[in-house]
Amino acid sequence: MKERRIYTLLGLFLLIAFIYLTYFSPSNSPPAFKIPIPWLQPKLSFIGRNSTRFVDLSTGEPVYLNGWNSYWLLSAGSHSAVSEMLKRGRGMGMGVCRTWAFSDGGPTPLQISPGRFDETMFQELDFVIYEARRQGIRLILSLVNNLNAFGGKAQYVVWAKANGENVTNLADSFFSHPTIKLYYKNYLKTIVTRKNSYSGIRYSDEPAIFAWELMNEPRCLSNSSAPLIQAWIAEMASYIKTLDKNHLVTVGLEGFYSPNTTHRLGINPGDWAASLCSDFILNSAIENIDFASVHAYPDSWIPQANLEEKAQYLSNWVDSHINDSQQILKKPVLFSEVGSHSISKQNGTYARDILLKIVYDKIYESAKNRGAGSGALIWQLTVEQMRRFDDDFSLIARFNPSTHKLIKHQSCRLQLLFRNNTSKVDQWCHD
Repeated sequence: MKERRIYTLLGLFLLIAFIYLTYFSPSNSPPAFKIPIPWLQPKLSFIGRNSTRFVDLSTGEPVYLNGWNSYWLLSAGSHSAVSEMLKRGRGMGMGVCRTWAFSDGGPTPLQISPGRFDETMFQELDFVIYEARRQGIRLILSLVNNLNAFGGKAQYVVWAKANGENVTNLADSFFSHPTIKLYYKNYLKTIVTRKNSYSGIRYSDEPAIFAWELMNEPRCLSNSSAPLIQAWIAEMASYIKTLDKNHLVTVGLEGFYSPNTTHRLGINPGDWAASLCSDFILNSAIENIDFASVHAYPDSWIPQANLEEKAQYLSNWVDSHINDSQQILKKPVLFSEVGSHSISKQNGTYARDILLKIVYDKIYESAKNRGAGSGALIWQLTVEQMRRFDDDFSLIARFNPSTHKLIKHQSCRLQLLFRNNTSKVDQWCHD
């Protein structure tokens, strides 16, 4: 009887602590202590796919996304900054954030060397996922970089050479060398089976993870390596599915068409885009890839074009990928990076807002028709103390009122499409 009373009191204490941390503590303040008990975490459902639509697996309702990129969350070194960014995203009605789940080698590595991890950094990733769930945000976690930033595929090649493997200096070896593929598979297994030190939930069982992304912007140096990328995507997507039956998987493509789809080459931003080994249709059609991904950077891809030409290009780019996803792939497509400079105006409107609105409008029209165009994520949002991670497309939304308003409007109208009772729409939609 005494033991039962102790357990009852302990359970009551933990429940009170959970309620306080979830509902009454300042949402921009990280919890002062960990309660790694799965059933104490906020309720959240997994997202799945039904043909060309994302669906909430608990209700079966269609899900169309408005979200953002903050690639730096793992490396922020500040829990308060992570909390603040997630809070601001939620405050604009966004439900998904895409971020890096890798830091290979370098001064602050998550993966120090193949199979060796920095536990302190891993706990930083634990916190990002834990806090995302607390804020009602789902994460798309990218698992390796094509670029050299934060290590990337080149770091895996360096590791293999240092281990005495017969590897060429070309980073394309990442996609084909047996030892390097094993390094990457071991990384996948470590990540997916990790138990979160804050919540006690394995990543594979965590609904705050929206999807796994195999690589950020996979490319290679020669089209002769295109079959290697295709085989690598198929192998790694299949492998991650053996570890995790709950989550969606995507590639991380920019969306370029290859010479295999000659009738689509005119959609590319230039001839150069067809020489990078990736193929939007072939890569996305792989069985264990659940949805297609596309990036959009008209300012970078066609820098000499004027705003009207960039707008027309972007309109065609989005239409082509939505149509191909609907008619050929029969899968959802997510525009997972949409970036634009903010320096130029036309008739008092920022060019960024003009271009972003084109994408948002097409996603909204797709959502109204229950189409394959399933969402867009702006690149990239940050907060004041994280400006060291800025690039040419970064912005603090609150300092850019027109963009802030545009983001909230998109979030609101997508939510209203699928809410029969408008009184249940989030408060930010009425502000």
